[in-house]
Amino acid sequence: MSRYLAPSALLATGWNDQVLFEVAADGLITTIAPNAVAADIGDAEVLNGAVVPGMPCLHSNAFQRGMAGLTEKGGPQGDSFWSWRKLMYRFLEGLRPDDVEAIATQVYIEMLRAGYTSVAEFHYLHHDAGGRPYANRAEVGERLLAAADATGIAQTLLPVLYAHDNFGGTPPTIGQRRFINDAAGYGQIVEALMKAVQGHPSQRIGIAPHSLRAVTPAQLTAAVGLADSLQPGMPIHLNLAAQLKEVNDCLAWSGQRPVAWLLDHVAVDGRWCLLHATHTEIVEAERLARTGVVAGLCPTTEGDLGDGFFNAVPYLRAGGRIGIGSDSHVGVDPFLELKLFEYGQRLRFERRNVLAKGIGDSLGGHLYRITAAGGAQAIGQPVGSLAVGNRADWLVLNDDDPALAEQRHDGLLDAAIFGPARQPVRDVMVAGRWVVRDGQHPQAAASFARYRSVMKRLLA
Repeated sequence: MSRYLAPSALLATGWNDQVLFEVAADGLITTIAPNAVAADIGDAEVLNGAVVPGMPCLHSNAFQRGMAGLTEKGGPQGDSFWSWRKLMYRFLEGLRPDDVEAIATQVYIEMLRAGYTSVAEFHYLHHDAGGRPYANRAEVGERLLAAADATGIAQTLLPVLYAHDNFGGTPPTIGQRRFINDAAGYGQIVEALMKAVQGHPSQRIGIAPHSLRAVTPAQLTAAVGLADSLQPGMPIHLNLAAQLKEVNDCLAWSGQRPVAWLLDHVAVDGRWCLLHATHTEIVEAERLARTGVVAGLCPTTEGDLGDGFFNAVPYLRAGGRIGIGSDSHVGVDPFLELKLFEYGQRLRFERRNVLAKGIGDSLGGHLYRITAAGGAQAIGQPVGSLAVGNRADWLVLNDDDPALAEQRHDGLLDAAIFGPARQPVRDVMVAGRWVVRDGQHPQAAASFARYRSVMKRLLA
């Protein structure tokens, strides 16, 4: 049993001061005692800052960290996600499993230092450069698990089912050959990865039908059936309505927009995370909110790709749940994601504090709470709030960052998100183990040297 004293902490019940935590050897919080007095403290480690729950990153494409900055060249009129995707296909042609592990290790360390304590890895790079399965079909997935284990970040690994290029079962393109699986091959990968995480305290497996354009309705049904057969409540993640072209293609195929089609044909519920869902009409947003799904938002990537703004106001007003992710890792910072999420709404509606819960309420505190909770739901792990029975995944905030100086309670989160904070996180704990101290990760130098070597070869 380990004991910690926080000068203040954001608990599931709200902010409290002089909070004593007890954490068991399995990393779970067993005791929380606010307003501790000197006689209670004993051998507890006194933490050097306010404590908040760690943020789950509910959407990551780890290998794309190596692409950051490579696509910022002027293109023809209409340069968009679809032209970006062609460049992404070209980049991954040279990636080997050890490269993926090296890049993932680097980005997971960056995530931890920024304040993410868990990651949902959207894993679709299954095969070799020729599109042939590895001798171990789960090779790349196991490399991603190894990267998470080595760095200390918790992980929900989501092997992706990708079968087609577009709606209606359109054959895949040559650029997609590393992603493609049939039902049998996909099932082998999922089952192998389930065995790989068995008994691990902070790793689990979900499934991810890539999108409505990449699987047929029958394949979507089969994938959900596979999840049902393997584990009750298994997370299910799906890309949905990120781009207008996707909406228009879905209309041409089915006569419905993607969100409406999904809600009319699939029994979605709280284990689902719908990624992006950018182009969602008001009625669709309200219907979506009532299902209990999590809308997975990635504002830095959505901004980078020119997706548009999520229809957040009617969705949240109807009780919708949200979480955030860093997706392509053009930004690796949960506080920045939340800032851009709110700023996108400000630009859309031309007013301030659009997503505030009520008059006088802290916007930063509200956004942090709901996205931490939504992220926890999406990854299916006991995190997202500091409560007895949850895992000790937390951040010690850095009040030596000028943006946070002399702030208290929700003021710290307002400042970390909307102020000019450069290093708002001092220490990071995952599953009761310190993985970042004073902003430093013990493997950072070795990881960067390995990452740099990989990038030197890839960019030669």
